[in-house]
Amino acid sequence: MNEYGETVLRDTLELMEYEATALDGLFRLGRTTAPNLAEATDIPNARIYGILDSLGNSGYVKITPGRPKKYKPKEPAEILSQATENRYQEYEEFQTAVDRVREEFIEYYRPLYQSADDEVSTTEELFRVVDVGEPSERETRQLYRRATTRLHIMTKSFEYLDSVEPSLRDAVTTDTNIRVIFTQPDHLSEPNKQIQQEIRARIESKFPGIDYRFSNSLMPWRGTIADP
Repeated sequence: MNEYGETVLRDTLELMEYEATALDGLFRLGRTTAPNLAEATDIPNARIYGILDSLGNSGYVKITPGRPKKYKPKEPAEILSQATENRYQEYEEFQTAVDRVREEFIEYYRPLYQSADDEVSTTEELFRVVDVGEPSERETRQLYRRATTRLHIMTKSFEYLDSVEPSLRDAVTTDTNIRVIFTQPDHLSEPNKQIQQEIRARIESKFPGIDYRFSNSLMPWRGTIADP
């Protein structure tokens, strides 16, 4: 995938790396099958069908039933229009959900908020603990975007890079000093060793200015420190 395609498909359409690779590959191949696309793009066969289904559900790819199914990208202008429509629909659904609970929500929580203790400890101000998965990745993206001087990332294998890469790229362009501390590979399972190795290769290729090192022992916690 060329640099322009990577930037537009990932950032503008907010696609994951494999989704962007698949859509870019479809533009180059035209109407094709999932196995052919997987072979042309090096996307794992175990993931290609799910990725194509996701692109189809978003309205970016036309899926023709059959044995095998055929996949073809929508016309570029149509894809951009669909992306805009998707965003409008998401906002309208969210706005409707908020309006539905607004009165009850405020009535229930305002007294609790007003009567609660407003004192916040220094530790609470400095650290936030969030669940793994989407909540954690969302918070991580926000930290990357808000950082102005330094980002220290402590991670097992940085397996969530796909989800946060656009925000990480933005941090790099603002000259934020970024360091990554990986768990020593000796402490990882074989699958996680492989994931870490692939992620390190991507960092070296796409973000050569990011310095990464390994912990000498198991880290007591993993997370991101911004502007310490």
